[in-house]
Amino acid sequence: MQDKVTFEYAIIRLVPKVEREEFFNIGVILFSKRKKFLNIKYHINPNKLKSLAPDLELATLNAYLNAWKIICEGKSSAGKIGELEISDRFRWLAACRSTIIQSSKTHPGLCENPEMELESIFEKYVL
Repeated sequence: MQDKVTFEYAIIRLVPKVEREEFFNIGVILFSKRKKFLNIKYHINPNKLKSLAPDLELATLNAYLNAWKIICEGKSSAGKIGELEISDRFRWLAACRSTIIQSSKTHPGLCENPEMELESIFEKYVL
């Protein structure tokens, strides 16, 4: 049995019309300092998108979320944000925004395996 480590996560939401404050969950971002883990998992249900925001393009939204993935990985193509420490990248990604892609407040937890925890939270709150 492995030791449990702390982690933090935020739910990623799509807010098609910011002024209406309606949203649906599209992903999860999870960070564990001790495991040096930062990753995102996302999926935009095309049927929900079409019914709630027919004017938004799925490919554009996926490209935006893929940029978040690149930031998580700390790739040079992420620019200055990708060069930040892993904890700072998480804070930047989970920061409050007034755009159509937003994140919830962060939530803490304990886990043995951050990757498995990310999958579990994703299945529970997004799928």
